[in-house]
Amino acid sequence: MNIIDKQYTERPFYGVRRMTVFLKSCGYIVNHKRVARLMCLMGLEAIYPKRKLSRKDKEHIIYPYLLKELEITRSNQVWSTDITYIRMRKGFIYLVAIMDWYSCYVVSWSISVILDVYFCLEALETAFKTAVPVILNSDQGSQFTSKDFTNALIQKGVKISMDGKGRVFDNIFVERLWRTVKYEEVYLKEYADVADAIKSLRQYFMFYNNERPHQQLNYKTPKEVYTNT
Repeated sequence: MNIIDKQYTERPFYGVRRMTVFLKSCGYIVNHKRVARLMCLMGLEAIYPKRKLSRKDKEHIIYPYLLKELEITRSNQVWSTDITYIRMRKGFIYLVAIMDWYSCYVVSWSISVILDVYFCLEALETAFKTAVPVILNSDQGSQFTSKDFTNALIQKGVKISMDGKGRVFDNIFVERLWRTVKYEEVYLKEYADVADAIKSLRQYFMFYNNERPHQQLNYKTPKEVYTNT
């Protein structure tokens, strides 16, 4: 699963068949059914190339995408959220983050060993202690379309935006965040357990927000841009 994760991060257009061929080239004797099962467990699906960590529930309301041609000019105008797989020495966890689009500032994040709505709500409640955005964008996963999550946004007067099905570029900034976190933190570490992962990720996000200059921000840090706009 760790090898699949790294290859998918590098080649997100790889589906089950290509991933099976890749694993065999690395010396792993696996068939496509096992690869399909593992990718399903990890929530990976090669659709334009959209990650599917969170599955859609047919009974949940799907909100329209509000960011097309929208000019984003300030912090807290648009936040986005997503979930990704994080490997450990033994086993794995899931990471959710809420990021400000304008500044790339990670407003909050949370960890869970299962894909439920509660760690997403925890991240949202923590984020609301900092600010309340005009819009929050997510994918159409069941965590984000659940009544618990959408009601928490509605109660704060936040407009809800959701990616179009299979459209990776609708949430491109958080996708870039995951790639950065994986290559600068996760793939360089071997977390002993959940507590170790939380401690190390906390240190990384402090670095990411407060010290790491971003080219797209004219080499300012996310914190500098977030607090000054």
